[in-house]
Amino acid sequence: MAHRTQTTLRICPACDGFASAAITLGGRDARGHLRTITAHCPACHGTATARREREGARA
Repeated sequence: MAHRTQTTLRICPACDGFASAAITLGGRDARGHLRTITAHCPACHGTATARREREGARA
């Protein structure tokens, strides 16, 4: 019986798979919640997977 091979996703080398992070801005708002922003990896734009760059254009 033939086994199916699964393609493995390539993890982004810049963020090592942790593509997004919540960063606190310090302090709390009027309701008592922490103020946070979300920062994404600049290399993979928050997808955590590396893209294969195409070498040259095809005509």
